[in-house]
Amino acid sequence: MPEFQAILFDFDGVLVDSEPVHCDCWREVLAPLGVDVTWEVYAAHCVGAVDSKMVDIFAALADPPADPAKLWEQYPLKKQRFRERMAAHAPFAEGVSEFFRELSGQYKLGVVSSSSHAEIEPFLEAAGIRQYLGTVVGGDDVKRHKPAPDPYILAGERLGIRSALAVEDSTPGIESAVAAGFAAVRVTDPARMMEVVRARLDRNG
Repeated sequence: MPEFQAILFDFDGVLVDSEPVHCDCWREVLAPLGVDVTWEVYAAHCVGAVDSKMVDIFAALADPPADPAKLWEQYPLKKQRFRERMAAHAPFAEGVSEFFRELSGQYKLGVVSSSSHAEIEPFLEAAGIRQYLGTVVGGDDVKRHKPAPDPYILAGERLGIRSALAVEDSTPGIESAVAAGFAAVRVTDPARMMEVVRARLDRNG
């Protein structure tokens, strides 16, 4: 028997190297408001966070501090730019569709992300991954986001499973999965995701 009933993947930073794209889009739409979004700040505070929480971080870092509500007004433009960039070149690792087809023969599969469905579903389809997924949990599906366990609990309920391996790149993501009662493995580079997952699965045969 497999150790896990399912494998659940984060999206940004795990399946696709999209965090720098998110950062660039935020930088572009907030610069006219006097907010400087640097990669250092984004990497330290925003990876794994839901967008509505990011604007609080960006607002506090502005000099003088900005109104989060005014920054949030730029979110539709940020989403539009992200979709355009990703549609032009979504940086998925080569062979990822074949990897999911291979896994689907033994495990239930899902994606658990803090991003909205609009920011993930089209790219899962384009990469040939969506057909292998039993569920996609987006940030718009839950009220409490990572590191709360709610996203992973919802994925487990939808798939009807009790054991799963979560594949994450951030501390909030790891904490969310563990709080939901699942095992977790960290990926630091989407290009190595398949290697990391295979090594973890091979550990217990």
